[in-house]
This record gives sequence, structure tokens and C-alpha cells, in this order.
Amino acid sequence: MNFLNILNQLAEVDSNVFDRLDSRRAVFSSLGTVAKRSALAATPVLLASMFQKAYAGTNAGDPVEIFNYALTLELLEADFYNKMKASAFFSTASSANQAAINQISKHETAHVSLLQTVIRGIGGTPVSGVAFKTTTFATLTSFAAQLQVAQLLEDTGVRAYKGRATELQGIADVNISGVGSINPLESALRIHSVEARHAAHIRYMRGQTPWISGSGDLDSNAAYTGATPESTITQAGYNLTTAGVITAGVTYSATDVQSSFDEILTKAEVLDSTRAGGLVQ
Repeated sequence: MNFLNILNQLAEVDSNVFDRLDSRRAVFSSLGTVAKRSALAATPVLLASMFQKAYAGTNAGDPVEIFNYALTLELLEADFYNKMKASAFFSTASSANQAAINQISKHETAHVSLLQTVIRGIGGTPVSGVAFKTTTFATLTSFAAQLQVAQLLEDTGVRAYKGRATELQGIADVNISGVGSINPLESALRIHSVEARHAAHIRYMRGQTPWISGSGDLDSNAAYTGATPESTITQAGYNLTTAGVITAGVTYSATDVQSSFDEILTKAEVLDSTRAGGLVQ
């Protein structure tokens, strides 16, 4: 089996094949020799699982619905941070923490503006009136308690964007008056990456690891569960804690594996009352 020849032939009909497989490159880079890489690449089962994951969910969805879903989350976060900044507990935070929250709040406002512009540009009507539930916010009687919710919101947002990004594949660029040509998937991923930075920084502010390790003080929360929980140790059909699966003679712990990958949340899971759905006014 000539793996490179397979990729070259596939690239002739899909110019994005190498981008689709990019997240799988880590599998090969972790193997130290050409011989090991060749042996692994020659495994039909691994090839099949790689391509299945690379091309899974590539059917285009309704961009207006998807972006309004994202906008709902961004409006929820933007309102939460506005409430946080207006809270009496905000003054008890360090100047560094106040500056971080102020900056994150600006980002969320910018995300709302971008999504509203994109939705209007593709002929849709942006959702409005989304706010963080006032009665729930009132129960957060310290800056530390507010940061806990901020972490859950940001981590949920990361999983939510990841869960629907593939539905934006194949949707053509849109020319928006006053903005120019934009790619829906690229626009979503630009926000997704910043949400991940927010999540990491909030976790750092709380004395947690920037990544989801399974041993954090909130890691049993519903934000980290779902059909594919953050605790999963299986990727592309392989239990990566099994000795030698990644690198011959090396075993990775469950914590190593789950810290290395983020998992998705479906729309239904995100909007469930145990997650973001239960926080909307």
C-alpha cells in the first residue's frame, strides 16, 4: 500500500485533504522513525479510521441557524461578563484579574458584532434578547464563584463551536457589503480559537490547568460530560492508553490522553438545562 500515492490521488479530487488530516499529523509525528511511520501508515484499519474522522460530518448545514446558535452563546457570555463587571464583587478582584475580565468582555462584544454582521450578510435575522439568568447570577456571591461559571461557559463554548464546525464545510464564501468576502467556516474558527484562549486563561486565574485534565475541581460538571465526554481515552477508534498504540513501548495515562484532546458537545447537549440552556433568561 502506497500511502503517499493514496493522498496524492485524493488531493486531485479534494484540494483540502491535507488540511482535513492536519489534526491527525500528530499521530505520525509522535513516531520516531521512517520505519515506524511506514508501518503505521500501512495499517488499513488506521487509514480507514483517519479518513472517516477527517471526512465525518462534512455535509453543509444551514449557516443562518448555525451562526444564530453561536450568537446565542456569545450573547449569553457577553451579558454574563457585563453583569460580572457591574457586580460589587468585581472590585475585590486583583487589578490583573479585572483587566483580564475587561478584555474578555470586549472580545465577546466583538464576537457578537461579527456574528450579527455575518448573519445579516447571508440574508438572515440575528437572534436577540438573550441574557444570563438574573436569578442564577444573584447566587454567585463572590468573584471566585463568578469565575467558576465563567470557566464553565467558556469551556462549553469551545465544545459547542467544535461540535458544529464541520457543518460549515463546503459553504461558499459570502461577500458582505462594507466587509468584503468572508468564509463562514473560517469566521467560526477564528472565534473558536479565542474562546479556547479565554477558557485557558480563566482556568489559569482559578489555579487550574489550562487544559481539561479530569482532576480539576469542576471536571465532574455537565459541561464536561455528554455522549463524547472530555474523559474519553479513545481517538479514531483506538484506546490510546494501551501500551504501544502511539509509540512502541510507551504507555500514556488516561490523564495524558484526555488532556491532549477536546471533545464536542452537540446542539441538544449545549442547550440542555444542565448546561448553557439552563442559564438563559
